[in-house]
Amino acid sequence: MPTTPEMSMDMTTVGDSGLLDTLQHEVAVFARRAEQTRLGGVGQVRNSMDRAAYLLLNRLDKEGPMGVKALAASMGIDSSTVTRQVAPLVDTGLVKRTSHPEDGRAVVLQLSPRGLSRLEEVRSSRRQLMAELTQDWEPEEREAFCALLTRFNTALSARMTAHGVPGPEASTPS
Repeated sequence: MPTTPEMSMDMTTVGDSGLLDTLQHEVAVFARRAEQTRLGGVGQVRNSMDRAAYLLLNRLDKEGPMGVKALAASMGIDSSTVTRQVAPLVDTGLVKRTSHPEDGRAVVLQLSPRGLSRLEEVRSSRRQLMAELTQDWEPEEREAFCALLTRFNTALSARMTAHGVPGPEASTPS
């Protein structure tokens, strides 16, 4: 079947520009709303943990103790950024610095019991917020939204990596 130039154009063609304008606008609005609320949850826990802390604690919980370089690599950010973001977490007792079990000279970062407790508190609050925001959605709609948002974040991360831009970590459910 022959293709016409119109058939071979990508999604940025005139026919889809309205849809793509809506998509980029809604993503921008989402980013603003997410930052305004930090999607922090409900109740007293609502805005009590910033995004960087949440993502670092979540990664340490999911992957276990690791060094700064490994943590930075797993999140797709610079080691100096991890060092800067971890410092207040260590100061507040949410993260512990310990000696590497095989090389006592190396330092690993580990979620403390207090950090795990705090992370679970924030997760619970955020789950409650997600439940409230999607209370009138069908379960299939929630699943579809999660799948599409994960796909979008994965594509964005891959694009950033392909262009040599360190990006936020890949999506991992929490």
